[in-house]
Amino acid sequence: MAAADTNARDEEPDRLAGFPAPRETVALYGHGEEKAEFEQALAEGRLHHGWLISGPEGIGKATLAYGLARQVLAHDRPGEDPDDPDGPLFHQVAGRAHPNLLILNRTYNPKTKRYSQWIGVDEVRRLRSFLGGTAAQTGWRVVVVDRADELNAQAANALLKGLEEPPAKTVFLLVAAAEGRLPVTIRSRCRSLRLHPLEDADVERAARQALDAAHAGVDDETLETSIALAEGSVRRALVLSGGEGIALYGEIFDAFRKLPQLDAAWLHKKADTLGAPGNTEQLELFFALLLGLMERLIRARATETSGMIRRSRWPAS
Repeated sequence: MAAADTNARDEEPDRLAGFPAPRETVALYGHGEEKAEFEQALAEGRLHHGWLISGPEGIGKATLAYGLARQVLAHDRPGEDPDDPDGPLFHQVAGRAHPNLLILNRTYNPKTKRYSQWIGVDEVRRLRSFLGGTAAQTGWRVVVVDRADELNAQAANALLKGLEEPPAKTVFLLVAAAEGRLPVTIRSRCRSLRLHPLEDADVERAARQALDAAHAGVDDETLETSIALAEGSVRRALVLSGGEGIALYGEIFDAFRKLPQLDAAWLHKKADTLGAPGNTEQLELFFALLLGLMERLIRARATETSGMIRRSRWPAS
């Protein structure tokens, strides 16, 4: 019998604090065609054993992966609703407790109180016992790798062995934000589901649902600005709406507005702040906002429109 997934840490390494994890989420916004492609293959009995779900950060890749995992696990169980949040299957997947589901991700070190930088080979070696045993409920097995682009070289080789000769009724769902980091040998063994940034309307619906679930109050102006800056990413919209992200964008906006003059004191202070230990997420957000603004300005120059996203409290350019 396959053992239930009992990873040392019960949360994903990149989970936003206070918000539901993708495995705990029912609603999927956008990506209907990709979801339908997988479901049709499952219904017709021609489900490929490996699927690579790729796309930018925060657009629902993992949410789709867990939704598809529930579909597969429920396939041989007539009457089971995989998306019923009160159903036993949903609770098992949400709690990482389904015996036929294995989740591989970066592991937590209780001594350092940090997650590993990469998914290591020891984590992927859990595949041996999972794939080698008898399926607990004589049904499908599902392996979710979240995220596959965080596999180190040894771990990627170990995963490849499972992909090369998987047991019957086994499906791998690989989630990746940077699929180019994956070895060609892995990518070539998977069908590709490439997801795209969401429309603003879908970002708003998903963000409002997540905010409601987290009991986080955000005013409409803040949410509207966050969505405009999110580039189709629900995760980025939530980060912007709940922290200092909009203020950070305001600083970048002001710095661009003053060009070619540059506030050297502000620049050095910001470099010290963002470069401090533990500020990786803030640093990544800074560069994402900076690149986003630059892209909008380039597009604006080409179309002779405004590339700035203004807010009433910021000085007009």
